[in-house]
Amino acid sequence: MQAVRFPASGGLAGAVSALVFAWVHDIFISDIWFSLLALLAAGAICGASIGWTFGLLVALPSAGSWLRYNALFVGMLGLLGLVSVLVFEPVTTIGALIAANGPPGELIGRAMPVTAAFTLAMAALISRVYARSWPHFAAVLLACSVLVLLLGLNISTIGLVDIPGSSVYLVLELFGLVLALNLVYAAVFIALEHKNLHYGSRREL
Repeated sequence: MQAVRFPASGGLAGAVSALVFAWVHDIFISDIWFSLLALLAAGAICGASIGWTFGLLVALPSAGSWLRYNALFVGMLGLLGLVSVLVFEPVTTIGALIAANGPPGELIGRAMPVTAAFTLAMAALISRVYARSWPHFAAVLLACSVLVLLLGLNISTIGLVDIPGSSVYLVLELFGLVLALNLVYAAVFIALEHKNLHYGSRREL
């Protein structure tokens, strides 16, 4: 039954975390309530994808294995930002991005080949830890693709932006929001599935 429960709980937890994200963004950065429906949809899709693959790959799910699974995805998004900085040279400035007042479509396009390669490598690494077959790898690749497309595209462009020392806090804000988003998501999922998670002494991934 976890093949049904976990995607559903993951989707609900993702929507809740997106709602909290909009609230935190409104308080600390700017008002994004106008895009709430899109945020809720993105959160639900990402959440359902991660919940689905977790239920598929982990034979005896526990709260600990769930937190480790989420930490791996968050760590990979952080690594995507590092790869972007190492691979790219800046082609624009923070000021130009703020003045544009919209998604950095051109930068996302420039970064896309590296983003696609990283997504494949991300799926391969996670599969190395969890997957047991090619269908499992395909499921992980789908989840990674969804996560990168809906959460990671801005992260993939960091290396293309000239970020002076006085503006480094903006990058920290970005990763802080991603971390907060995941913490809320992971906690809500555990609250929804606490009766179906194992709390014994047996070690799991």
